[in-house]
Amino acid sequence: MFLGTYSPRLDEKGRIILPARFADDLADGVVITRGQERCLYVYARDEFDRVHEKIRQAPVTSRDARNYLRVFLSGAHDETPDKQRRVTIPPALRTYAGLERELAVLGVGDRVEIWDAAAWERHLAETEDAFASVEGEVVPGIL
Repeated sequence: MFLGTYSPRLDEKGRIILPARFADDLADGVVITRGQERCLYVYARDEFDRVHEKIRQAPVTSRDARNYLRVFLSGAHDETPDKQRRVTIPPALRTYAGLERELAVLGVGDRVEIWDAAAWERHLAETEDAFASVEGEVVPGIL
């Protein structure tokens, strides 16, 4: 399980050093793709396969499902971290997420999210109060 918030930097070549705590789980390869709220999702390769299998079960007759699958997969980039735990984020994905040099890397359970640091701070400021004051069920049957 991926947990915590880290503050790496994007280098001149568009690479990021993945947090050491995530290294073992991501050593066999990662898939980086577009995420919601203009962040990037980073999955271990085997987890990405599970997510893809669930998504592709959506009916092809659903325009929303087709569009989601297209956007989710068309920008996906897979690679294996190097010995320094670096992965390259392709230019198109950097543009999508508005990544500058300062980043926020979040462990969110089954995946890692990469945010531009300023964008993450804005998002957290907008959502933290709502999180603290939740009174009802957020995830049906769980929370």
